[in-house]
Amino acid sequence: MARTPPRREKLLAATTNRGKLREITGILEGLAVDILMLEDLGLSLSAPEEGRTFMENARQKGLFYSRRTPILTLAEDSGLEVDYLDGAPGVFSARFSGPEADDAHNVAKVLDLLRGVPEKKRTARFVCCAVLCRNGSVLNEITGRAAGRISLEPRGRGGFGYDPIFIYPPLGRTFAELSPSEKSAVSHRGQALRKVREYLARLIASHG
Repeated sequence: MARTPPRREKLLAATTNRGKLREITGILEGLAVDILMLEDLGLSLSAPEEGRTFMENARQKGLFYSRRTPILTLAEDSGLEVDYLDGAPGVFSARFSGPEADDAHNVAKVLDLLRGVPEKKRTARFVCCAVLCRNGSVLNEITGRAAGRISLEPRGRGGFGYDPIFIYPPLGRTFAELSPSEKSAVSHRGQALRKVREYLARLIASHG
């Protein structure tokens, strides 16, 4: 008897960030999952991001969109925490340099605030909090972290966001100097998304 293929699960990736979407798609590749974007479902409303933590923001986004579509929703919030800056940029990572912020200006602001700060005091971490929701309920919450330090100047052309100034000590390179597969293996988002993948695999298997 032919084996019945697993039922495919539709998954809304609740982000407009193309860099994040590439990483989500890459890590979930091979699962019986069809990844949809907000525009695929005609969802143009912006979810609130009023939380004081990455997890609060991820939860707000996940619940907001899962109440507007019946399919499984993946939302995440992530950013950079610099110890010398008391955890900033933190939840303001995407708009650290102002309302019209972009990656280059955000990076420049962090480097400016750390001007003259010695290497040993430039410790930082990336944090990624991911939430899976359906029909206005949270199914799973996951956190990934990557510890490192801030470089003296941008290095590398890969990645996005603060990747050019985040040195990952075990490799001695910034995230922007790593290949996509190298970054995925050690990054905060890679860690979180692998746990998401494990959860989705169990969910799909349970549908048998």
